[in-house]
Amino acid sequence: MDAPRRTLLLTGASRGIGHATVKRFAAAGWRVLTVSRQPFSDKCPWPGGEENHVQADLADLESLDTVIANIRDRLDDGRLDALVNNAAISPKGPGGARLGVLATDSLLWRQVFRVNFFSIALLGRGLFEELRRAGGSIVNVTSIAGTRVHPFAGAAYACSKAALAALTREMAHDFGRHGVRVNAIAPGEIETSMLSPGTDEIVRAEIPMQRLGSPAEVAETIFFLCTAATYVNGAEVHINGGQHV
Repeated sequence: MDAPRRTLLLTGASRGIGHATVKRFAAAGWRVLTVSRQPFSDKCPWPGGEENHVQADLADLESLDTVIANIRDRLDDGRLDALVNNAAISPKGPGGARLGVLATDSLLWRQVFRVNFFSIALLGRGLFEELRRAGGSIVNVTSIAGTRVHPFAGAAYACSKAALAALTREMAHDFGRHGVRVNAIAPGEIETSMLSPGTDEIVRAEIPMQRLGSPAEVAETIFFLCTAATYVNGAEVHINGGQHV
């Protein structure tokens, strides 16, 4: 008999890394469910995309139980094979300026951490049983900004990604004994619409490979962690052309 079709839940799918990840998993025959603050976008089409999209604001933690119930209702046999937490916000100042600690108020700190950190912990907790039934995998998208001061990433964003790396380890410890692997990827300068002016100088000065990464390269690593990497748990994979060295 044919094996059951596997299911991916991905947050933040409309562009860049999320878009490429949707395409990679859909090409492999997976069913892809997405969660986004925006309605389904025809700029990122895939088979069954519109009916498999959940519109939700991950910053609204009070409504997250309802979102999780909606997702559960859409899962076949109560199984979820992979959860990729890609959605994140990175607020900027006027003209795209970096927001340091002195420029970040309490409201902005809370907003960033709700999306980039707390929602991820709560989604993993809320969908744990579905992941356990499938022997599933979680991939959290952190950032090179979580381990070093970045010229464009603000303080709240960087701190949320550092916290997410720690959360990945905690989840790997708690979930791993139940057959659910939890890992993270930490992208560097990837060729997406989020790039800031001045990135070319970072490429020349800091990246040994002397080029930007592509969203498809990131998506391939996510796919590997969700499929073939069956004994990888609690890892944070750097995808930055050697920028971290």
